Amino acid sequence: MTRRYARRDAIQAMDPGTQSEQIVRLVATYEFPWDVQQALSFALFRTYAVPSIGGLLARTAELTDHTQKRHDDTVLILDAVLTHGLGSEEGRTAVRRMNHMHRAYGIPNEDMRYVLATFVVTPVRWITAYGWRGLTDIELEAHVTYYRALGRHLGIRDVPETYAEFAELLDSYEATCFAYDAGGRAVADATLRLLRTFPPYRLLPAPVVRVFAFSILDEHVCRAFRYPRPPRPVVALCRGLLRLRGRVVRLLPPRRRPVTVSDLSSLRTYPNGYRVEDLGTFPSRT
Repeated sequence: MTRRYARRDAIQAMDPGTQSEQIVRLVATYEFPWDVQQALSFALFRTYAVPSIGGLLARTAELTDHTQKRHDDTVLILDAVLTHGLGSEEGRTAVRRMNHMHRAYGIPNEDMRYVLATFVVTPVRWITAYGWRGLTDIELEAHVTYYRALGRHLGIRDVPETYAEFAELLDSYEATCFAYDAGGRAVADATLRLLRTFPPYRLLPAPVVRVFAFSILDEHVCRAFRYPRPPRPVVALCRGLLRLRGRVVRLLPPRRRPVTVSDLSSLRTYPNGYRVEDLGTFPSRT
């Protein structure tokens, strides 16, 4: 059991200010790879409940007509930053791609800041609820530092300074801005259809996957999309299964190699490889 926590203990000796990228990389690829992947997917999903975000995504039709590619591009662009760092050529190229796409649509700073908050808060809350262990203060500080740096590179203004401020921003923005929008609902439906093709969900009947997803989503997220909220015993069962998974993972030996994008069977758009500069959409070309 001591060996199981060896990487956590090594992270405790690192500096969350100067080594935030390394710490976040260790957490995301060694300690909690599946949890982080799931949490970030649900983080993006909840943003569709903001009409200005979900409606815009519906109008571009990228997430409804090319759902798999849009998913893959998002994962690969974010991975380029995580794997290589913001100061690397790959990281800088990934940031340029994000900035080009975002600026083409004139996305308000408030929406950009909220999306950044979902990336900060949702993984922390997921790991706290379902992870095989909790995050340490060092890991949490590094997580915030990493995303604050990403926010600066994306030109986002008035980025929160602490995790508590990010959490307050997320909760207050959702309380104020969540509302039903037909476009946002269409994007959410398309995303759920794609989710049913991913492991382990593809092994389950489609209605079971939908009920599981609705059980994991916060109640106010379901309400914004007008999704039916499963009965409380079903919600408790689904969330209990995730907590059970965390307890099982705790008993496993520590991971010896990182989980990388090449290990993700959910990525299918580029079987022959890709270049970061070619990922995403190019609005100025249309």
